[in-house]
Amino acid sequence: MDQYVRNQVYTEDAGKVPAVTVGFWIIKILATTLGETGGDAVTMSMNLGYLAGTAIFAAIFAVAVTAQIGAKRFHPFLYWIVIVATTTVGTTLADFVDRSLGIGYFGGSSLLAALLIASLVTWHRTLGSVSIGSIKSSQAELFYWVTILFSQTLGTALGDWMADSTGLGYTGGALVFAAGLAITLAAYLWTNVSRTGLFWTAFVLTRPLGATVGDFLDKPLDHGGLALSRYTASMSLAAAMVVLILVLPQRSGQHPA
Repeated sequence: MDQYVRNQVYTEDAGKVPAVTVGFWIIKILATTLGETGGDAVTMSMNLGYLAGTAIFAAIFAVAVTAQIGAKRFHPFLYWIVIVATTTVGTTLADFVDRSLGIGYFGGSSLLAALLIASLVTWHRTLGSVSIGSIKSSQAELFYWVTILFSQTLGTALGDWMADSTGLGYTGGALVFAAGLAITLAAYLWTNVSRTGLFWTAFVLTRPLGATVGDFLDKPLDHGGLALSRYTASMSLAAAMVVLILVLPQRSGQHPA
């Protein structure tokens, strides 16, 4: 019994969220790019549409996040599977909101930004912190994944808005979001701005960066893309993720920055 209690305490203290390192952000950007190409492969290449695609990926997300929350310790591949699930469902859901519902990129981005803020505010009021270092319970983990789902969906809408509505195209949009990440990094290195706030800012910004890069890879040449096969791009990105997860140290951590 004493051994069981010690194991439970160790499991809770270690957490099930990976330490936030440079490797974390590299894999995260690959995951967001995969979410864009994978989501488009199902909704466009397979011609299933945004609603059916959203239903498929939402079901995958529900199964994956249930397994993640129910796990007793950190499993790198399980964690990143859930992340990819949030990016794919975020891609199809954002496209459904922006295009099928007809509210446009600005309307979709505004709605999703409101949902993200509401999630963070509710999480903070309920548990007192939105730092990933505070994720030591199933309730905190549930808030974490709901917030990530909203952030990924918002990022898709922002990426499409920047690439399509501003005239910057996919390359220009990617540079804008890369610049935003550079500013966030500078704030981390040389200011005392909240590390938790900077983490969530970077988390949101990596999604539209991945979305614009993903669109650049698979969109037609006359739309400013490289016209690569969505299936080939998705499989290549998934393979790169697997290699990096195996090669780069994957350990649980409580680092909010």
